[in-house]
Parts: sequence; structure tokens; C-alpha cells
Amino acid sequence: MLIILFGCQSEKKANSKIKNNQHLKTSKEVNTNQDEYNYLNEKNAVKFLYEYGNLNKENKVRIHTEYGDIDILLFDNTHIHRANFIYLTKRGYFNGTIFHRVVADFIIQGGNSDDSKVLIRRSKIGKYLLPPDTRKGNKHHRGVISMPSSEIDNPHKLASPYEFFIVQQSPGAYHLDKDYTAFGEVINGIDVVDKINREPTDNRETPNKNIYLNISIIE
Repeated sequence: MLIILFGCQSEKKANSKIKNNQHLKTSKEVNTNQDEYNYLNEKNAVKFLYEYGNLNKENKVRIHTEYGDIDILLFDNTHIHRANFIYLTKRGYFNGTIFHRVVADFIIQGGNSDDSKVLIRRSKIGKYLLPPDTRKGNKHHRGVISMPSSEIDNPHKLASPYEFFIVQQSPGAYHLDKDYTAFGEVINGIDVVDKINREPTDNRETPNKNIYLNISIIE
């Protein structure tokens, strides 16, 4: 079965070319005013996230949905992807986004929205992609969280940093291992993943209802 994981169409509309003329700040230097953060781009994102991950060691998050909570343990061996998820969570990016793609007995995919507030939030953070990290041996078992590739001509499977998917398929979706970065796993709430995966969708694999999510740090 051929599976291509793309971001939804709103990503094209949201991202605009952003120049970065300032010194990149680490988490110790930024303040709580979102406008004071530096924009991330393809030149500075990996370096920033590497440093950010060294300073921010959190590795457990909670996805809140109307169906219940999903607790995620983020893998330490995918340093950049863990740091990216923690960074976006702390900036409140995911709050008010939706599970915009559901493929029955396969995955649920979230982190995007056509809501103007989310698009503005994304544009303020920046436009960047992340390199895949598939050599650590992390497998796409049931309950694993991974990062989809960008919706551009993308032979190297560069990842869309604002989105994620959770494998619902049992025992796993191992054909994804060589192309996508598994960077965490569900440690509580796999039944919530199953409930979302059973939601009816249209022919574009979009749920018929908006399934909103918020994400918070556990530890």
C-alpha cells in the first residue's frame, strides 16, 4: 500500500517568505511576548532547536481532546524533533488546531487548521522544514507519534514541523520507518486515538466534524 503523508492545503496559504536579520535567541533569552521571538527559517532552525533542546529537557506532553487526553513520551534520541515539539507546545502553537486527517485503521494526523488565528501564529514562528532522523532504530509501532513530510516537491522527505501523526494501525505501520521520523509514543490514551480514528471522514480523509486539540507539557 502506497502511503504519502502530506500537510493540508492551508500550509501553502499560511507560509510566506520571512527574512531573519536578528541574532537567534535561545529559550533563556526570549520573553513571553510572542512578537519578541525570532523567526525560524531553513538556515537557522536546526541550530536553534539543537540549542533549545539542550536547555529544555521536557519529554512528556498531553494532547487534550473532547474524547479524552493522550499522553506522549518524546524520545531523547530524536533530539531536534523532540525540541521542536516542546518549543511549539510552549509557544501555544497547537492550541486550537485540529486532527485534520484520519485514515481508518492507519493514522490520525493533527497540528493544522484553516483558522486565521492559527495561520497567523504559524507565520510568526517561521517557515522551515526539519531533516528526517530515521537511523535511530525507532519503529512506527501502534501508538507512535511521527512527523509527516512537507507538501512540496520533497524527495528527501523533509518534515513539516507544525504537524504530526499518530499510528493507530496494529501492530504498526512499519513501511513508514525508512521515510518518516518516529519521535515519541503514546503512554496513555491509546483508546482516545482509536475513538478519533473511528470518526467518519469525507473522500479527502478529512473528518466530517472539527476535532480540536490543545497540547500542554507534563514534564
